[in-house]
Amino acid sequence: MSGGRRAAQRPQRIALLGYGEVGQILEKDLRAAGAREVVIWDRLLPTPASAPSRAAAAAEARIASSMAAAVSDSTLIISAVTAANCVPAAREAAGSISPDAIYFDLNSVAPQTKRAAAAAVEMAGGRYVEAAVMSPIAPKRIGSPMLIGGPHASAFEPRARQLGFTGLKVFDAAVGRASAAKMCRSVMIKGLEALFAESLLAARRHGVEQTVLESLRDLFPAEDWERIAAYMISRSLQHGSRRAEEMREAAHAVADAGIDPLMSLACAARQEWAAARGPAPVAAPLAELLDAVLGSGGARTMEVA
Repeated sequence: MSGGRRAAQRPQRIALLGYGEVGQILEKDLRAAGAREVVIWDRLLPTPASAPSRAAAAAEARIASSMAAAVSDSTLIISAVTAANCVPAAREAAGSISPDAIYFDLNSVAPQTKRAAAAAVEMAGGRYVEAAVMSPIAPKRIGSPMLIGGPHASAFEPRARQLGFTGLKVFDAAVGRASAAKMCRSVMIKGLEALFAESLLAARRHGVEQTVLESLRDLFPAEDWERIAAYMISRSLQHGSRRAEEMREAAHAVADAGIDPLMSLACAARQEWAAARGPAPVAAPLAELLDAVLGSGGARTMEVA
């Protein structure tokens, strides 16, 4: 009997690495889908006042005492850490991973970063599957559209669907292709967030934001540009630090394609700037949101050379 079949017959224990927005959604949905044993680990969990620790307590999540305790004997490890921690988390997890366990990497990073994480996992005897989440996680939660890749992706697909990952699609047998698609998408989506913030904050200061929004309706018909702008700006204010990390990864992907990542790096800087102004007022109208940022003194913190 192969090691893969032995792993499939073991009782399923799921380790979830990272307990931010994505991790919290997945942990709840996995339990709702009937997963019997889901354990979480986040490097901030030992700090009682941290956001992951407070969220874990509220959700009554099962907390591991360490990365090794979470990963050891788990048949599935799901990595949902920040972009900067993608490879460090994979390397640390590799030290305790069980033979043939699946390492499902959801992190938004460049193809070369995913390949480095895959190398650590595979050298330790694990089976690496990359995932690229192709939409915001909140609306469809665990069923969000995902591209999965790597040599073990096809074999993992039925198991993933049973757990609730109904939006996934096997994209490529090579690690990195799915993440390339994600990173190129991020240049556009996170770039729009940055452009909305810069354009409409300046327009609000000049008193012309409604004129700008009306011109967008003429050029790009949409149901409600004001709502779209408020949503995108608020996401930068709430998650700008994480987005800045992602856009630095996107810059690596763009540079790897032989393109100078001017826009990606500028977007990373604006996202980081937005994080320093946040968090955003919850569900605030656009004008209130813009005034809150302008009132924070943020409009003067970046100067034109």
